[in-house]
Amino acid sequence: MHTHHVPAAVYPPAGSYVHGVSVPASSRLLFISGTMGLTPEGGIPETFEEQCALVWQHVLAILADAGMAKDNLVKITCFLGDAANRQANMEIRDRVLGEHKIAVTVVQATLLDSRWMLEMEAVAAG
Repeated sequence: MHTHHVPAAVYPPAGSYVHGVSVPASSRLLFISGTMGLTPEGGIPETFEEQCALVWQHVLAILADAGMAKDNLVKITCFLGDAANRQANMEIRDRVLGEHKIAVTVVQATLLDSRWMLEMEAVAAG
């Protein structure tokens, strides 16, 4: 069971996330490398929404391959090529995760390929 941490001494979360998540010491951890919105054939969708949805498909597939699901996620880091996509990123994340709250970091960054609009890494525990 994951425990959420949202202490009163810290500003309230500005979205659907928590400040911290702790997991039992006996948990198996899965570290998911930075994942981009690439098709299996190497194609790159043209819109942020398409790339973001594909990133989440990849993360969910990696979780499934490890015998886990979205409820095992405890932390994601999103690297946005353009901060203007912050709202769309949050809305898509909320659709995918539903009521499941995790620790989240979102950073604007220069990505290695200018066509990439998002890269996301994740940590899961189960």
